[in-house]
Amino acid sequence: MPELPDIVIYLESLQPRVCGQILQQIRLLNPFLLRSVEPPIEESQSKQVVGLRRLGKRIVFALEDELFLVLHLMIAGRLHWKPLGARPPGKIGLAAFDFSTGTLTLTEAGSKRRASLALVRGEDALAEHNPGGLEVLEATASQFRLALQKENHTLKRTLTDPRIFSGIGNSYSDEILHRARLSPLALSQRLTGDSVHRLFSATQSVLIEWLNRLREEAGDSFPEKVTAFRPGMAVHGRYRQRCPDCGTAIQRISYADNETNYCPRCQTNGKVLADRSLSRLMKGDWPRTIEELEEFRGPCM
Repeated sequence: MPELPDIVIYLESLQPRVCGQILQQIRLLNPFLLRSVEPPIEESQSKQVVGLRRLGKRIVFALEDELFLVLHLMIAGRLHWKPLGARPPGKIGLAAFDFSTGTLTLTEAGSKRRASLALVRGEDALAEHNPGGLEVLEATASQFRLALQKENHTLKRTLTDPRIFSGIGNSYSDEILHRARLSPLALSQRLTGDSVHRLFSATQSVLIEWLNRLREEAGDSFPEKVTAFRPGMAVHGRYRQRCPDCGTAIQRISYADNETNYCPRCQTNGKVLADRSLSRLMKGDWPRTIEELEEFRGPCM
């Protein structure tokens, strides 16, 4: 799923291409993309784009007459900038937004259609699409701590809850927790002051670092390589590869459609966290330490 750095780069790339331009038409190739009825989507056409915003992981096109197009890419939605009139490719094409400067196409890989588009009128209606999480790059350390410890959940869940923190998802939460040297299963209300400070610093530094990397990668071009798995990440998507800091094999916990990646030496004091499905299958044979795991599985990649 595109997260805060990816969404910001999308917005920065869209700014010179669509702001001040007229949205000539929207071509919906999949009717299930549209999740609103009133106002009708046709009202957005022939309107000037007066601004762009980010609401968590949503992209907002502010149009004339207090209209807002709210686009949520979900997991597999991606944007592409094409010559005017371009048609999105095959089965993965969902929509095309035509401007005088070019066409923005929306695709979604896979068989599940989760991306969504809504048209709303007025700031109050737009606010209903805002999960309300704290903007961590604008927050103070005390604001971060209050949000973090308002409820008692695992750090992985807390960081990725859009009602608590804005724009952080599966991939960058793994990177943040690795840099902070904290277990993804540590409970938020049990963190000491030093741990909270490390987590706050890691959250800001990881997001800023990746924002700068993605800006440099995109340059003046439209970002076409938006992915959750990037070279240079420390742990996310690097299961069984070496931790760049200590050389230990990266481990993971799989659940539903997501997984958590972590280094057991840097983050959990050598303890291997139990993966629910595998540990239930293996019961007492599930390895508990790095040494037991390496003996069980052999050397990592």
